[in-house]
Amino acid sequence: MPNWGGGAKCGACEKTVYHAEEIQCNGRSFHKSCFLCMACRKALDSTTVAAHESEIYCKTCYGRKYGPKGVGFGQGAGCLSTDTGDHLGLNLQQGSPKPARPSTPTNASKFAKKMGDVDKCPRCGKSVYAAEKIMGGGKPWHKSCFRCAICGKSLESTNVTDKDGELYCKVCYAKNFGPKGIGFGGLTQVEKKE
Repeated sequence: MPNWGGGAKCGACEKTVYHAEEIQCNGRSFHKSCFLCMACRKALDSTTVAAHESEIYCKTCYGRKYGPKGVGFGQGAGCLSTDTGDHLGLNLQQGSPKPARPSTPTNASKFAKKMGDVDKCPRCGKSVYAAEKIMGGGKPWHKSCFRCAICGKSLESTNVTDKDGELYCKVCYAKNFGPKGIGFGGLTQVEKKE
């Protein structure tokens, strides 16, 4: 049946999408305000979207859900091997459940949700906003708090390790939690017994 005077239906909210507000992805139309990652709800554009069947994700969430798993497959601080995506509603043990989308989003509730549902930094306990967020060990950190717990060295995805919810540089981690003995960092000489 022809769609007189209207546009296609939005892939997220199922309402009519008129040509002036239409974003197309994977053969489907979306409102600009509905073109959001299904897991973390981050706004998407043509460079950040990753589509899987009828679902759309940001590249980070798509990698967590459908990318390779195991040591050595991380793509930066947001994808460390200990980061399972549980805080985003990504259930990796089961198939691919579709997270529920709100049926009638309102601007007031969106604002309240964005402002009231802010992550807390594990180091300082203060709110972490998107502009200052770095993910490590599956938790959000301030850029200034993303430091080794022992030496205070600033960390990045190539030199960070985590243990029991705390971050360490690889050197401090090896000294404090790695194997002990000759040739393993701590001891350089064998004690002689007399």
